[in-house]
Amino acid sequence: MSSQELLKPINQFLYCETPQSWIDEAIKPENLAVLLIDHANCELKAAQTAMWLLRKYAVDKDSADTLLAWLKPYEDFVYRKVGEGDFSSAQQGLTKKLMAKSNFSHSDELIDKMVMLIKEELHHFQQVCDIMRARGIDYGNLTASRYAKGLMQQVRTHEPATLVDKLICGAYIEARSCERFAKLAPYLDDELNKFYVSLLRSEARHFQDYLSLAETIATDDISERVKVIGEVEALLIQSTDHELRFHSGVPV
Repeated sequence: MSSQELLKPINQFLYCETPQSWIDEAIKPENLAVLLIDHANCELKAAQTAMWLLRKYAVDKDSADTLLAWLKPYEDFVYRKVGEGDFSSAQQGLTKKLMAKSNFSHSDELIDKMVMLIKEELHHFQQVCDIMRARGIDYGNLTASRYAKGLMQQVRTHEPATLVDKLICGAYIEARSCERFAKLAPYLDDELNKFYVSLLRSEARHFQDYLSLAETIATDDISERVKVIGEVEALLIQSTDHELRFHSGVPV
């Protein structure tokens, strides 16, 4: 499937395109370090979000502890500056079978989709770290953008609506990431161009996985919630931001 075919459902799902002014700012050579560091942060946060969903809804306590141990080397490196950033041993994946909660009927489906997503996001995180290391870019601290927080403010506070809304938010985050990879790729050097194009397929599938899970778990039609959250997502992308981040809005 071509990039254009992959992007068609994503562009139909999103309520706006990335503004050209964001692209113009993001491709400035002096902003490459910020862009790559925040990209790495986003990959780790995507894995953390998927893991939180598993631990909250789908797996028993022993399996939840196993998931935490799987993520620990990555979090130690980013938040505690422990290690050299080589996660080859951690990327072997889970060696223990996760046990599903018996009181949640969608546990198996959530486990299947989220474990694959976590593995892919952590692999992408490693790839970004490798690119940064090769270019002499240190993994510095960055403040988070307002984007994810702005989306999560729309999440309802009763179940299963909370889970459904979080899944819809996840679909928008993955879709926007995919759209921005495609927007940036033509402006970047050969290595980054090929890397960002290579990410399109998995990110497009992640968006679809989140959305299909939301549709399956919901007890009613989700189209109105998709619309509400989608309009907020577009507002966050089209309003101004003082700091450049991978999901930030229009540069001031």
